[in-house]
Amino acid sequence: QVQLVESGGGLVQAGGSLRLSCAASGRIVSFALMGWYRQAPGKQREFVASIANGFSTNYADSVKGRFVISREHAKSTVYLQMNSLEPADTAVYYCYYSVDVHYWGQGTQVTVSS
Repeated sequence: QVQLVESGGGLVQAGGSLRLSCAASGRIVSFALMGWYRQAPGKQREFVASIANGFSTNYADSVKGRFVISREHAKSTVYLQMNSLEPADTAVYYCYYSVDVHYWGQGTQVTVSS
């Protein structure tokens, strides 16, 4: 089993920044894929960003150039630096960890006011 604990969400004005963190614990392995999804009210959960063991990254088109995902293996932690935030970024952000099974965090709310 793997446990994921997210932190760093909150309320910010448009144009501001937030940094999300997700710490993994339990039966973790270094080659797991980690990343973030988000779900806005009334919408389906959507992919935001991912980072592989070799630190290769992938981003949704809607966040490219504004969000940066990074990973710290020593702490089994993944981060999402979110810059130039827009009201459309308002959502619950979920961390995930994927090897042969997909694990999810509990989610952290990000609210961007206009």
